Amino acid sequence: MNKKLFVVLSILVIGSMFFAACAPKTEAPTEEMTEEVVETEEVVETEEVVETEEVVETEVEEVDCASDDTLCIGLVTDVGEIDDKSFNQSSWEGVLLAEEEFGAIVNYVETSDAKDYMSNIELFAGANYDIIVTVGFALGEATLEAAQLYPDIDFIGVDQFVDASVTNVTGLIFEEDKSGFLAGVLAGMLTVTDTVAAVLGTDLIPAVVLFKEGYEAGAAWANPDVNVISTYHPGGLDVAFTDPEWGATTAAQAIENGADVIFGAGGKTGNGALIETAGHDGLYCVGVDSDQWLTVPEAHPCLVSSAMKLITPAVLDLISMSLDGEFPGGTYYGEVGLAPFHDFEDEIGQDILDKLDEAKQGLEDGSIEVELPEE
Repeated sequence: MNKKLFVVLSILVIGSMFFAACAPKTEAPTEEMTEEVVETEEVVETEEVVETEEVVETEVEEVDCASDDTLCIGLVTDVGEIDDKSFNQSSWEGVLLAEEEFGAIVNYVETSDAKDYMSNIELFAGANYDIIVTVGFALGEATLEAAQLYPDIDFIGVDQFVDASVTNVTGLIFEEDKSGFLAGVLAGMLTVTDTVAAVLGTDLIPAVVLFKEGYEAGAAWANPDVNVISTYHPGGLDVAFTDPEWGATTAAQAIENGADVIFGAGGKTGNGALIETAGHDGLYCVGVDSDQWLTVPEAHPCLVSSAMKLITPAVLDLISMSLDGEFPGGTYYGEVGLAPFHDFEDEIGQDILDKLDEAKQGLEDGSIEVELPEE
């Protein structure tokens, strides 16, 4: 099935689920997240991150963003919270790099309820911010609506498909099926029980579905005997990514059923699965979005790698393009890959590295394709 069509169809599913109240946190993430990315055995890119030492304002600052001498960048999260150790945090780190590199005024608003996406965006738009980053598929409709009302502002919509005709919105999209596939290959090669699992956020988000489909396909490609237990969170967008208890319970159930590699893909929900797996000797787990070795230290006993979306450098790249007058509009594809193996480096044999290299090549040349479910 065509990926773009899949995303568009998915928009219709959640079109009525939007807009809610703002509940910003008092601090931005403080973890140092210098992220190296490995595609098989080679480091291909470093996701550079700024360590935040100061508290980020909880309200939009009173600054003269209308001045040509002042660059103002605002970020609106989805309900996964700014310190989710993966998706929102990686996006915010990209904005922080722009603060460092371009001297920008930066602020974020954290959404706690989906009904006020638009009002949260307008906190920045009404204050004449130059660039607004909205994080998550669920903010897509509100972002497009705001872009029509504020044509002089450039909007970056992370995980949002945007038609090429929209010039002041760029949707930052990733091929999650590809990084999910590599994670699946790794799991399929590592498993001893021939059973692996995925603990996932809601299937209402196309990126989550792509991760799942890629993971299952990669595991089966590497190990035809593998059994994959995949479980979506049963709740809606308001809880699916903020439920570590459910993630832990679901991982424990999969482990009871023989799974010895667990893929956690769902913000704090997925983090709960990683941490639960870390409490069981001899098991492996795989993180998502960022190199979670750097953000979820509790998972170190099992965390062999992460299926990465290079969100931080992609957000910075799009901010740079906006400043250079080269903002692309439409859809922009960011890079994906596997994170380093860290303490598990010695456990990744040459056979696994060769298999990952073969998979990467097949994904790049199109000889390997992940088939999406029919709607």
